[in-house]
Amino acid sequence: MAETYRHLFQVNATGLRFFTVYGPWGRPDMAPWLFADAIMHDRPIKVFNNGNMMRDFTYVADIAGGVVKVFEAGVTRMDAPGAEAEHRLYNIGHGKPVNLLEFIETLEKHLGKKAEKNFMPMQPGDVEVTWADTAALEADVGYTADTDLDTGIGAFAEWFKGYVR
Repeated sequence: MAETYRHLFQVNATGLRFFTVYGPWGRPDMAPWLFADAIMHDRPIKVFNNGNMMRDFTYVADIAGGVVKVFEAGVTRMDAPGAEAEHRLYNIGHGKPVNLLEFIETLEKHLGKKAEKNFMPMQPGDVEVTWADTAALEADVGYTADTDLDTGIGAFAEWFKGYVR
């Protein structure tokens, strides 16, 4: 739809896709929050596909850094008179999928508690592996997310333990 609007009305458009964002003040319907809340309150967590899942977990500060870099780079300006409007799409993610069980282990380490895992089959419509192809973001604006999982989950867990009781 954005591409059609760009073409019809000559409006620059840049789309940003965020990959499995986690961190302080994260969405309470996403796995990091759901898992942390269940672990801290001694409830089991649902681990789909028996843990054989990989996601591109991306710390919120890395997402924010990517957004700022895209904005600062001005990649959707129309510099020449009569120039065609541009449409760009950037994936903002860490660019490396992490196994779900590794994610859970890292969360357990930083929360100081073990999770009770309820292993479940794959959910209909889900996929085993997703991650961000960040090549365009790196090439056009020179940005790469760099917060490793241990550091990011550590920051999230500290915030979570202080915020959620």
